[in-house]
Amino acid sequence: MGLTAQPPTVLAIDAGNSKTDVAVVTAAGEVLATARGGGFRPPAVGVPAALDALAEPVARAFADAGVPSVSHVSACLANADLPVEEERLATALHARAWGASVEVRNDTFAILRAGVAEPRGVAVVCGAGINCVGMRPDGRTARFPAIGRISGDWGGGWGLAEEALWHAARAEDGRGEATSLVRTLPAYFGLPTMYALIEALHLGHIDHGRRHELAPVLFATAEEGDEVARALVTRLAQEITVMATVALTRLDLLAEETPVLLGGGVLTAGHTRLNDTVRALLADRAPKAVPRVVTAGPVLGAALLGLDRLGAGQKAQERARGHWEARRPESSPEGSRATM
Repeated sequence: MGLTAQPPTVLAIDAGNSKTDVAVVTAAGEVLATARGGGFRPPAVGVPAALDALAEPVARAFADAGVPSVSHVSACLANADLPVEEERLATALHARAWGASVEVRNDTFAILRAGVAEPRGVAVVCGAGINCVGMRPDGRTARFPAIGRISGDWGGGWGLAEEALWHAARAEDGRGEATSLVRTLPAYFGLPTMYALIEALHLGHIDHGRRHELAPVLFATAEEGDEVARALVTRLAQEITVMATVALTRLDLLAEETPVLLGGGVLTAGHTRLNDTVRALLADRAPKAVPRVVTAGPVLGAALLGLDRLGAGQKAQERARGHWEARRPESSPEGSRATM
């Protein structure tokens, strides 16, 4: 397989835990082909096997685009949480000879770049977990390790579910403050009590992977006025604000009007209390920040980062953006970008 293709092209990869999207894009912003594959999980299966799985959608995209390889691979990957992990994955990707050059970034950078006209701003992503990154056109970035409690993280769907279960368990047996979560959490699974839910989770009658489904129950309970649930939502808003403010400070953007993109399932679900509280806290702590929810597909961000690398102009970037926006159903959650 050759190392370059003419005209200059980008292989954009957005690889998450559950799915992977790839696209072949020319330096003029024309999208030649797209493909979707399964999740990218090096920690679970190892890097070689993860890249083998990635090879299948890449091969389909190359075949549809009529190219054997590309000029540059722009890969935004889940589980690339540390710079050393990005470097190792870049080396492994380069060995696949899909492109003459390779750049790997954490997948949060894709969401940020998808939501801005230039590589400048901050993004906080709250889905299963929580992460924040920032970038400037001069190449400076701000980031967090974002690997869980050992790196100081709190929040995300998993974290919220665990906190909700903790409070509800203590409320039922008398150790904690009264909360409606003691009723709403087990009711979601058709169970009568928290004890029954604890037993079902512990014995595996309810799969461990379903715990994250309780995060929306927490938000619904907060909307009903439950103080414990409301406090958890407020705490998440505070954490999102702190991460964004720290990233803005590190990049010397606190005093400049700067977009703060909010992405991920929790932040794009339309939880009014959460989004309104984030907006209010940012107005107080980072008044120049311009927060908005972004739901543009992350593969667009990977493509734009690749076009940045090729030195493509604004017209090429707008053409690439137009491709995905034209194919996003207006009726779907991905069909709009709401300003907070």
